[in-house]
Amino acid sequence: MMGLTTTEAPYIEQARSDGELYIRQPYELYSEENHQAWAGLYARMTDRWERYANEHFLRGIANLCLSPDRVPNLDDVNQFLNPLTGFRAKAVSGYVPAFLFFDCLRNREFPTTITIRRADKLDYLPEPDIFHDIAGHVPMHTDRAFADTLVRFGDVAHSAAERVQAITDPEKQLRVLDSNIRAMARFFWFTIEFGLMQVPGQPLKAYGSGLLSSYGELEYSIVSPEVQRYPVQLEWVINQSFEIDHYQPLLFSVESFDHLFSLVGTLEEWMKAGKLDNVAPGEPGVNEEDLRSFLLASLQ
Repeated sequence: MMGLTTTEAPYIEQARSDGELYIRQPYELYSEENHQAWAGLYARMTDRWERYANEHFLRGIANLCLSPDRVPNLDDVNQFLNPLTGFRAKAVSGYVPAFLFFDCLRNREFPTTITIRRADKLDYLPEPDIFHDIAGHVPMHTDRAFADTLVRFGDVAHSAAERVQAITDPEKQLRVLDSNIRAMARFFWFTIEFGLMQVPGQPLKAYGSGLLSSYGELEYSIVSPEVQRYPVQLEWVINQSFEIDHYQPLLFSVESFDHLFSLVGTLEEWMKAGKLDNVAPGEPGVNEEDLRSFLLASLQ
């Protein structure tokens, strides 16, 4: 029985072939191997969370009452999460095009993968899984300032769609949109996914979900002399490419989530002023689905 194993789940394959993006979580399909994978991932992270995770994350893990032994049921997660910040986890069958993803955040919904990696390949992650999404992302969503920052990010995406609508030249429209999406993706990567927090006078901690869900990279991000760590600079972040298939060599830190919220506001101001229209080329690439999602939004 394959259960809901990443890349090996017939339920997900069927949903994708049927064009279903938003789905239910068929909890009964999880196999014992799936639960063993969750238990193995959770058990080895607890000590590293205590050592390297920021205090907001640790409070979030406690508030969510996640089981260390069983894959979480999203209905149970939402019962603890929703009263705190209005957010809820929303099951998806796979990749969510950029505008739809940010629009979900604006509506306090977090697109959540429901499959989990194989129990014998805990370090191998070909794509996001439920451990990354629920144990990495969602504890931060219990924090009001962080949750409001995600909603604010959704506002930026809406502003980008509105701005592109006003551009009449189709070629320029695509070029500007490509650059804007790349800038937003880079900002999201270096903050929400791989952000560090440096509260003045306190030890450096991690808050990015990509770090908090990775046994190896969480410690590496804090202690390795090979990592370049700098206070966040918006002009650097939006022009800095990244690659996803190895530990990150460059990370940025914020002082607080209020600081992060203000940065998202500045990002929107820069976008409206055209400062995101010609960011440096390079990764991440912007695919046709992402472009189409913004163009369709601009027509509504």
